[in-house]
Amino acid sequence: MKENVTPYKDSELNKKEQVEQMFDTISGNYDSLNRVISLGADQKWRRKVIKMVVDREPKSILDIATGTGDLAIQFAENSKTAEVVGLDISEGMLSVARKKTANTVLKDRVKFIKADSEALPFSESSFDAITVSFGIRNFENLETGLSEIYRVLKPGGLFVILETSVPAKFPWKQGYFVYTRGIMPVIGKIFSKDKVAYNYLSESASVFPHGNALNNILKKIGFIEVENKPQTFGVATIYSATK
Repeated sequence: MKENVTPYKDSELNKKEQVEQMFDTISGNYDSLNRVISLGADQKWRRKVIKMVVDREPKSILDIATGTGDLAIQFAENSKTAEVVGLDISEGMLSVARKKTANTVLKDRVKFIKADSEALPFSESSFDAITVSFGIRNFENLETGLSEIYRVLKPGGLFVILETSVPAKFPWKQGYFVYTRGIMPVIGKIFSKDKVAYNYLSESASVFPHGNALNNILKKIGFIEVENKPQTFGVATIYSATK
C-alpha cells in the first residue's frame, strides 16, 4: 500500500516540507472547508474524541497536528484543570489557532507551538493523553511519529486518532470514491488558493492504512488495548490505545 503520497508531485521538497507549505497556504480557509467537505460530520466525530479524553480526567493533553486549534481549544473548554498543548508544523495554521484564544480566558490554558511531530520536543512520559485529528496520514514516517507519541505518553495514558478511512460495504464504498475523487477536489479548488491541496487530501486518505492495518502498526510500536471504531458508514475512524 502506497502510504507516502506527497502534495506536490514535481517539488524538490520532502513530504514534511510540502505538507507545511500546503497547510500554510490553505490555513485561512481550512475551518470552513472542513465543515463543507465533511458535510458537518467532522464536528460530531471530534465531540466523541473530546468525551473519550475528558472522561479520563487527564492533567495534561497534547494535540498533535492541531491545525487551527479547534480540538485543543475544546479540550480546554471541557476540562477545567488540564494543561493543553497544540502542536503543528504549519505556522500559518498556528497563527489562526492563536487568534482564536487571544483576549480570551483560554489564552493561558492552551499553548500552541510549532514543532515536528516526528521529533517531539518533550521528555519521556510527559502527557496523560495525546490526540491526532486528521493529521496522522501527513507524517513523513508513520512509525517514527507513532514511536515519538509512545515515548512522550505516560504509562497508562490514552492515545486517540481521528482519521479518514475507506468504507468497506456497498454502496458507501463506491459513493466514497465518487465524492473524494470527483467532488471534494472541485470544492477545494473553488474555495482554496492551493489547487492541489484537496487532491492530495483525498488521495492520501484513500491509500493510508486504516482499520486493522493501522491497529497492527500501533501494536507493533508497543501500544496496547488498541481499538478502532468506524464513524458514519466508515468514512472516518476513531482509534484508541494506551501505553
